[in-house]
Amino acid sequence: MNPPSASNSEEPRFYGRRKGKPLKASRLGLIEELLPELRIAVPEKTLDPRTLFAFPVSAVRMEIGFGAGEHLARQALANPDVGFIGAEVFLNGVASLLRHIHELGLKNVRIFNEDVRFLLPHLPDASFERISLLFPDPWPKARHAKRRFVGPENLREMERLIVPGGEFRVASDHPVYIDWALLHLIPHAGFEWAARGPEGWRSRPADSTATRYEEKAVKQGRTPFFLNFLRRTS
Repeated sequence: MNPPSASNSEEPRFYGRRKGKPLKASRLGLIEELLPELRIAVPEKTLDPRTLFAFPVSAVRMEIGFGAGEHLARQALANPDVGFIGAEVFLNGVASLLRHIHELGLKNVRIFNEDVRFLLPHLPDASFERISLLFPDPWPKARHAKRRFVGPENLREMERLIVPGGEFRVASDHPVYIDWALLHLIPHAGFEWAARGPEGWRSRPADSTATRYEEKAVKQGRTPFFLNFLRRTS
């Protein structure tokens, strides 16, 4: 799960892997047959995300860097009236999500398999009820800090794209990334931290499920943190 950072250049530079181990024939088949039906092309003009679905949706949520797609798929299954957009460059992760979609018969998921920064500027204000950034690459070295997704430019887009009262959820097991996220989010005028005590960041939101990255972190003795920031209404 490796979303890109913001950049001042017109062509954002993506850091991270685009492909891992060779895919099985079944997953290659899903990429060839199912992905074209669900893929969001890089827009040439403003794109209303609600129009991406074949039926009216009550809201739209986005997961940036969905990894293997298990969290997004479970969310889509539990909320069939909500449209979900998953953004992920890593081909193996895209194939994994396609498998979940196929096996669960999901009709409310669309996929953007390019750098998400090519999509965000083309979406209208207040497009999303929730945007999630779960266990991104922490880029822990100081010289790589600008590669982290949480930063001034991307937070401006999050503020613009999330409806007032909506949520920006960030989860990580890396203390450097948590400190970095809090450093940028707490003083941000557009967001308010929803936590009212330690359990507010130690516990996963009740309507969420564990990702494989969270399970791996716990198994290896690391502590996941869950930051839920609300888009201010004024």
